[in-house]
Amino acid sequence: MADEQEIMCKLESIKEIRNKTLQMEKIKARLKAEFEALESEERHLKEYKQEMDLLLQEKMAHVEELRLIHADINVMENTIKQSENDLNKLLESTRRLHDEYKPLKEHVDALRMTLGLQRLPDLCEEEEKLSLEPACHVISKFTGMHLYVLCAKPRVGPGTPKSQNGNRMNEEMENT
Repeated sequence: MADEQEIMCKLESIKEIRNKTLQMEKIKARLKAEFEALESEERHLKEYKQEMDLLLQEKMAHVEELRLIHADINVMENTIKQSENDLNKLLESTRRLHDEYKPLKEHVDALRMTLGLQRLPDLCEEEEKLSLEPACHVISKFTGMHLYVLCAKPRVGPGTPKSQNGNRMNEEMENT
């Protein structure tokens, strides 16, 4: 009976070893699956970090591009302001010259009339560009001022031929 009990004890030990080995194999398989999942997740995390780096580089490139655009806008605003100031100065200078010219021309015309000579042609009759009528209305969004700009303003229709002296105004008046 001692042999039988010893055999039963050994059989129980073998059974326990078998159960524990099966349990160990199952855990080993789960451990292997978890390790593969871990490696896969590490690869994904590495890819995510690389993508994040690329996105940050792209963001910085766009930030730099926006900074350059803002710098260009500032330069253009300053250029526009300077151009408006120059335009105002030129317009004021032109008005002063015209104010000097008008009384002088009137005086010369009066002297010519006393001598029986014809009046000199007006500026707008001589040159289309010398008209002081505001032909173009410009509104400055930067200074809020309304500027009147001297522009060439056609005095005759586009199909009117030029006379030999280059003045279409007199020729059209003669035709009417």
